[in-house]
Amino acid sequence: MLDVGDTAPDFTVPIAGGEVYNDIEEFRLSEALGDGPVVLAFIPAAFTSSCTEEMCTFRDSIHRFDSFDAQVFGISVDLPPAQNVFIMGEDLTFPMLSDWDHEVIHDYGVVMPEMYGQFEVAKRSIFVLDEAGTITYRWVEGEGETDFGAVIDTVEAAVAEASPA
Repeated sequence: MLDVGDTAPDFTVPIAGGEVYNDIEEFRLSEALGDGPVVLAFIPAAFTSSCTEEMCTFRDSIHRFDSFDAQVFGISVDLPPAQNVFIMGEDLTFPMLSDWDHEVIHDYGVVMPEMYGQFEVAKRSIFVLDEAGTITYRWVEGEGETDFGAVIDTVEAAVAEASPA
């Protein structure tokens, strides 16, 4: 698993913008770097209760990242049209990245094998990258309930530290 101080692997995946079900473009991480910190929030699957709670907590807290010029992206193995429906249904204010082929979750070392005994998804995890693409913060969910408000507080502090300003 990647750790603080490592260079985040570059990747290219579909990005779901959430305007309509087919609002899909190409996203390359290296093109997002350089304008401020990047937050990558991996979730196991859209539409599940904990994932919805986490993404809605980011939605409700997104203003906390604005002054740092931080970009927030959710990532799941869901296909982009499903992510668009998720974004629209939850009024998310940030895009979702589709790791439909599971390459990114493997590159970042956050694979949760056999969700429900059926298929692999991402472990709930968050990476903060500075403008150069260096990982400055990493969080991976442990056992038990997660206080997403506390997680957002910690991510905000990490974004502030990664910010060049």
